Amino acid sequence: MSSSVKKTSISAIVVAAGLSTRMGEPKQLLPYGKHTVIEQIVSVLSTCSLDEILVITGHERQAIEAKLAGWPVRAVFNPDYEQGEMLSSVQCGLAALEAEMAAALIVLSDQPQIEAAVVQRLINTYRTEPGPLIIPSFQMRRGHPILIDRACWPEILALDPSRMLREVIRAHAGEIHYVVVETEAVLRDIDTPEAYLQALRQRALKQTAAPDQNQD
Repeated sequence: MSSSVKKTSISAIVVAAGLSTRMGEPKQLLPYGKHTVIEQIVSVLSTCSLDEILVITGHERQAIEAKLAGWPVRAVFNPDYEQGEMLSSVQCGLAALEAEMAAALIVLSDQPQIEAAVVQRLINTYRTEPGPLIIPSFQMRRGHPILIDRACWPEILALDPSRMLREVIRAHAGEIHYVVVETEAVLRDIDTPEAYLQALRQRALKQTAAPDQNQD
């Protein structure tokens, strides 16, 4: 790490409590390479300079936590996972963080194509130029994961579960630091069976193009 990068404590919050209604089965437990989707995401995050990885569970809690048993994560159960969708899980994760955490990286559990280089750029950007929100952007489109400074947490925690996280993002629109990336992976998720199959095809093509690259 460059000496210009200030070491501040950052936790990842992986939102993995949803019902996967559009997929028809738990997205987090679908196969992806040598792992499941949730393991692939955690494996990428574990290579980055994060201080902690929280995985917020809900639906299929036991199965997901069993898959994560061998990974360096802390599972936190969201008892309100059926209400408020993503927001209630983000609130659950923020409430579970220790006082020394300066920021939280909000990670979706249906983005197995997440790239360590992008995550690390967001972290380094925050540590060199801290601000309320650090968000990746591909071709002028906002993506995930997003990094949120502790100063914004009270606003998020105060939201009614029927509201959405994007309301806080909009409230700080003029303060967002966009990190321009060259990969559309920040925009892709696997909400549907078709999107999942497309992600598997893209992974296979990437392996074919770079057979010596580790694509676990």
